[in-house]
Amino acid sequence: MKQLKSTSADLRSLFEDSITVKYVAEPLKSVLASQSAAVVRQWMESLNFDVLGVEDNGIICGYIDRQSLADGQCGDYQRIFHPSELIAASTPLIELLRILRYKTKVFVLDRDRVSGIVTRGDLQKAPVRMLLFGLVTLLEMQILRLVRIYYPNDSWQPFVKSDRVALAKKLWHDRQAKNEAMNLTDYLQFSDKRELILAKTEIVDRLGLKSKRSGERFLKSAEALRNKLAHAQDLVNDSSWPELIELAAEIETLLQRCEEIESDDII
Repeated sequence: MKQLKSTSADLRSLFEDSITVKYVAEPLKSVLASQSAAVVRQWMESLNFDVLGVEDNGIICGYIDRQSLADGQCGDYQRIFHPSELIAASTPLIELLRILRYKTKVFVLDRDRVSGIVTRGDLQKAPVRMLLFGLVTLLEMQILRLVRIYYPNDSWQPFVKSDRVALAKKLWHDRQAKNEAMNLTDYLQFSDKRELILAKTEIVDRLGLKSKRSGERFLKSAEALRNKLAHAQDLVNDSSWPELIELAAEIETLLQRCEEIESDDII
């Protein structure tokens, strides 16, 4: 149990300190304030750019939005960066997720200069997928830990369908034959662990789940996200970015509640 806690802490530290905004940001392309707004708009449309930086003396000092461009020069349509639109390149990705829940884009500060941009589309990139997969994996590890606490000595077997128990035992025996077997509980599937956790009202209450039904919906959504990540699928194929980001936030909250439960707490 202590080893699992240490692993969780190490992975959390990786997500919070090592995987940052700079790994998903795109360079912010820029134009001169004196350039023709109409010509730049055509160029932006051909490249499907929504936003460009506006450069003055080699420094990006503002930006333009394609939809606003008409006649005149780009400088006529320049917008100044608002502090709420800026994010440091060193910001952890988990913080970026929270910000992009309410915004479609943010500009990236590298030291004291704006150098990049991040949009919701960038959340499809590998570093974000690693973060999300890590969160779901940590959640599954913590749920497994709770199963071991509340169902000691494989006492969960009567609560799982016989075919699911048979599958776990088959996987266990296959590993035994290779001298790689762990505990039988380790071969339960996500859905099995979910059902075992939700079967005990005490666990549902301690995890702050509103009800068994809402807990089931939430954990099924977490499992569906894991499957999308494992198969490199579009993360918002049947949802939206705000919904996905909310799910990630709920997973993080549930993780913290799982970690608060110790075996010594169980009577």
